[in-house]
Formats: sequence, structure tokens, C-alpha cells
Amino acid sequence: MDVIKVKANSRTAAVARAIAGVIREHKRAEVQAIGAGAVNQAIKALVLAKGYLAEDGIQVVCIPEFVDVDIEGKVRTAIKLTIEPR
Repeated sequence: MDVIKVKANSRTAAVARAIAGVIREHKRAEVQAIGAGAVNQAIKALVLAKGYLAEDGIQVVCIPEFVDVDIEGKVRTAIKLTIEPR
């Protein structure tokens, strides 16, 4: 399962559909965002995905955490959202 990476200019609805699809297929999704704009888009997408999944009777919970990510030799701190069925 790949990590869903969100940028500040990511389309919220597209990220939400990706989250919902991964949850349906793998029963677990990981979303990663670096920066305030990206985290904002990720959270909005999570709320939309929660609604999409609720239509199918799937309730989810989100477990946020900080993770260090190596990007071109530089270590950056990202927010990782682990989304799982309740």
C-alpha cells in the first residue's frame, strides 16, 4: 500500500476519493502532508472521505503523528494520518 501524499494545491475531492478507495481495498490508508497548506487539504479530504465511506456503512478513525521524511537529502517533518475502520 502506497502513502497518499498531499500538497497544498492538491484537489480535496481527488484526495478524498483516493482515501476512500484505499480504505475499501486495503482496510487502511496513510496520508502524508508537509506544511500548513498541505495539512489543511489533507484534513478537508479526510472529512470528505469519511462522508463517502459512511454511505457504505464504514466508520473510520484517524491517528495523526509526526514523521521524519528524507526529501533530496534534507530531513523534513511531516504529518502522517493513519486512517482505519472503527
